[in-house]
Amino acid sequence: MEILLYLGGILFMLVGLGVSIGLHEAGHLVPAKLFGVRVGQYMIGFGPRLWSKRIGETEYGFKALPVGGFISMSGMYPPSANSGPAKGLFAALVQDARTANDETIAEGEEERVFYRLPVFKRVIVMLGGPAMNLVLAIVLFTLMASGIGIQQASTTISAISECVVPATATQQECTADDPAAPAAEAGFQPGDILVSIDGEPVATFAAASQTIQASPGRTLDVVVNRAGQDVTLQLTPVAAERGQVDANGRPVTDKGGTPVTHSVGYAGITAQLEYARQPLGTGAELAMQQVGGVTSLILNLPAKLWNVAEALITGSERDPNGPLSVVGVGRIAGEVAATDAPVLNRLAVLLNLLAALNIALFVFNLIPLLPLDGGHVVVALWEGIKRLWAKATGRPGPAPADATRLVPITVVVAVVLIAMGALLIIADIVKPMNLLG
Repeated sequence: MEILLYLGGILFMLVGLGVSIGLHEAGHLVPAKLFGVRVGQYMIGFGPRLWSKRIGETEYGFKALPVGGFISMSGMYPPSANSGPAKGLFAALVQDARTANDETIAEGEEERVFYRLPVFKRVIVMLGGPAMNLVLAIVLFTLMASGIGIQQASTTISAISECVVPATATQQECTADDPAAPAAEAGFQPGDILVSIDGEPVATFAAASQTIQASPGRTLDVVVNRAGQDVTLQLTPVAAERGQVDANGRPVTDKGGTPVTHSVGYAGITAQLEYARQPLGTGAELAMQQVGGVTSLILNLPAKLWNVAEALITGSERDPNGPLSVVGVGRIAGEVAATDAPVLNRLAVLLNLLAALNIALFVFNLIPLLPLDGGHVVVALWEGIKRLWAKATGRPGPAPADATRLVPITVVVAVVLIAMGALLIIADIVKPMNLLG
C-alpha cells in the first residue's frame, strides 16, 4: 500500500506538471492566435512525438520528455532575406536558425508573423506563459489556504508536559530530578480550552504563549473550559532556556553554528493543531511571498548549485532551501503521499508543492535571457526603444530586431541549463534532499 501511495504522489506531481506546462503554452497560444499569428504547433514535452492531432492550422500533441513545451509561431524573427550575412564562429548556427525560421512562414501568409506585431502585443504573447503559471499558483495556494485551511495551533490543549527539560537536553522521558512542569502542577488537562489569561480573553494560542513567555515567576489566573464548565487555574510559568527562532520560525545559530537560546516563561502546554480557513486573498499573498523566495534563490543560484555539487561529492547534507529537479520534486511528492498522516494534511502539502513549482516556472521564465520568455520580451522592448528614439530624433524607423544574431548567447544559456538540470537530477537520485525528517 505504501508503494502505491508513493507512486500516486509521483503521478499527482507529473499530471500537475503536465497541466502547468500545458497552461503555460496556452498562455502563449491564445494571445498569439487572437493577434492573428499563425501557430503551427502546440506541444507539451520534448523529444519523440507520442501523439498529435491537427486542428485547423495547428498541430496539438505530446512528446516523450515532460520537462517543458513549446508553440511554433510563424516568423518569430525577420526572414533571412531581410538580414545581413551571418559572420563569426557561430555563423552556421545563426544561418540554421534563420533557415528554420524561414520555414515557419507559409506562402501567402507573410503578414501573419510574430515579428510584425506591435511591441506591446509581442510582450503580451511572451508574458502570457509565465502569467498562466502565476495564476495557477494563486489558485492552488487559495485552494490550500482558503479551501483546506492552514494548520495552526488552536486554543484547545492536546498534551501537558510532566516536567521541565533543559533546551539542550536529549532525553525523551522525565527523571526524578526534573522539576514538574507548571501546567501539570496547576492541574491543566488535555482537552481544556483556553478562555482567558490574566483577565484577557484568549483569541489564539500564539497570544496565550506570548503572555506566558513574558511572565516567568508571575502567577497568572487562567480560565479554561472543561467539559462545558469554566474552571479557573493558577499558573506560575518558570524561567526556562529555549531556542531562539527568526521571523520564519527557523532556529537562530551563532557564528559557530550553536543554537542561540534565551530565557522565557515556560508552562508545558501543547496546543491541538487544526486547519483554519484563511481569507481568499491569502492565496495571492502566499504566491507573492513565494515569488520573493524563488527570486532570491535564482539570484544566489551559483552558490546554491555549488552546495549541491559539494553535497554530491562529499556526502554532506544539502541545503533544504536549495534548487530541485523534476525528479526531486516527484520524489518528495511520493514521500508526502506515503507518510502516515491524515489525507487532508498530505493533500495540503502536495497542493503547496505544485503551487511552488508553478511560481518557480513563473520566475525562471522571466529571466531576461534567450531562449527564455524574458529574453524574447527584452528583444521586443529593445526594438520598441529604438523605434521611439528614431521617432524622437526624426530618423527613419529601424529594421525589425533580428534575434538570430543572439544565437551564441542562446546556445551558452541552453548548455548551462542542460548542465544545471543534469546536476540536479543526479543529485536528486544519488543524494536526495531530506525535507520530511
